[in-house]
Amino acid sequence: MSVKEKQINWDNYFSNLQSKGRYTFTFDDLRNNFELSDESLLQGLYRYKSKEQIAQIRKGFYAIIPPEYSSQGMLPPTMFIDDLMKSLNKPYYISLLSAAAMFGAAHQQPMEFTITTETPAPRNIKNKKLKINFYSKKKWPLEGITKKKTNAGYVNVSIPELTALDLSGNSHIFGINRIATILHELAVEMNASTLIKIASQFTNNAAIQRLGYILEKEVADEKLADSLWKVLEERKFSAIPLSPKKEKTGASNNCWKVIENMEIESDL
Repeated sequence: MSVKEKQINWDNYFSNLQSKGRYTFTFDDLRNNFELSDESLLQGLYRYKSKEQIAQIRKGFYAIIPPEYSSQGMLPPTMFIDDLMKSLNKPYYISLLSAAAMFGAAHQQPMEFTITTETPAPRNIKNKKLKINFYSKKKWPLEGITKKKTNAGYVNVSIPELTALDLSGNSHIFGINRIATILHELAVEMNASTLIKIASQFTNNAAIQRLGYILEKEVADEKLADSLWKVLEERKFSAIPLSPKKEKTGASNNCWKVIENMEIESDL
């Protein structure tokens, strides 16, 4: 087969994938499609990568870059994350900052894409054009995950109630002020009865305590806060600091047993 014939086959292969709404492929897919050596396949991949017509997401997994995304040199993660996680045989949902953004509550567009999956999580992906952080859970949520349509199919996303609890459970990473800012906008999308259901399956009492405290004291949404209290009052829980990154000093004379070791300063 001549170089020109190989080139035509590659172009046809990528066009056929896109005609089916697919923008990703694996190295094994190429092996099954082309009767070429691995060395020849790698040479072909290099040619298309150098022209920024494909991008390597992680070892053995690639995304096609159509002309409308050529200036970015990368597909939006929502267009390939479902295929990526299927290739890794991992359950997942778009979570935390990225989930909040999909519900219009990011305030500022997050610089990273956040995914939650089962333990152990894959290694984070980081390069000049892409940053995906993977968070893991030992106990997978039975509820609180929905599907959202994208240009390349459907993706799993945490609903606002699970997103809020996950954010509160990771306050040591994202910071109380940032979480409070997001919750001001995310609370509009939250439902009290749904929050009770999701919080009931949440084993992290501290996450429920902080979220309840912020919803009551900062967001001033008594209905949502009361729904969390209905879950929490059935459990035994200890005093915790509002900010896990600061000293445990301050008043805790609130029903949430949250030590007020900082003043919340949201951007809203």
